[in-house]
Amino acid sequence: MPKLKTCKTAAKRFSKSGTGKLMRNTTGMNHLKMAKSKSALRRLSQKGGVAKGFAKVVKKQVPGLA
Repeated sequence: MPKLKTCKTAAKRFSKSGTGKLMRNTTGMNHLKMAKSKSALRRLSQKGGVAKGFAKVVKKQVPGLA
């Protein structure tokens, strides 16, 4: 069986936490930051979790995260 190829775009967007959960960056942090409050920017700078159903898809795309 051939090696599984990594989907490079998914590999750049997702990471694994210390407990094994898949993490993603939150949206809304690329531009228009002046209109957001400092507390909103702090909250958005944290990573969010990935839903269990979607985590299966990501693990197939990035074999190194499984």
